[in-house]
Amino acid sequence: MKRLLGTLGLLALAACSTAPTVYGPAASTDASGYREQRIENERYRVTFRANADLKPPQVEDMALRRAAEITQAQGFQWFTVVTRNTDLVAGSITPSGPSVGIGGSTGSHGSGLGLGLGLGLGLGLGLGLGFSFGADTRRYQSVLEVVLGRGAKPSDPTAYDAQQVLNRPT
Repeated sequence: MKRLLGTLGLLALAACSTAPTVYGPAASTDASGYREQRIENERYRVTFRANADLKPPQVEDMALRRAAEITQAQGFQWFTVVTRNTDLVAGSITPSGPSVGIGGSTGSHGSGLGLGLGLGLGLGLGLGLGFSFGADTRRYQSVLEVVLGRGAKPSDPTAYDAQQVLNRPT
């Protein structure tokens, strides 16, 4: 029984784990990584999709990083973010932690009352003991539309110096 529980526990942990997000081009529209689309000569749509290891601010930082790379590659010094959207694209949160349930029944042969305790480990065992691993499998995507610029960066708070964005630690 111990071996079975240990094996089931390892399988549940493996199922909940997700590969860390790697900064690079996305292999497909559903894969993690960046994509860009040139809209006009100096206007781009930049998308960065992450795995469940990154939260929304980190996902947006990755999209900003890609916008800065595009800006410099095109011979510009700064960019302005015209629109920005960071949204949940997949996943959910599985609740975890202790839980208690109470149930009762009546019938022609008597009545009964049951009490269950959940310990939050993802495995159901009988006798009212339930387990569930709490896993956050939410994946976010950030989409920026940017306009590239040369010369002195405007004082607009939506304008970013490409080199300064690239100098920030990730």
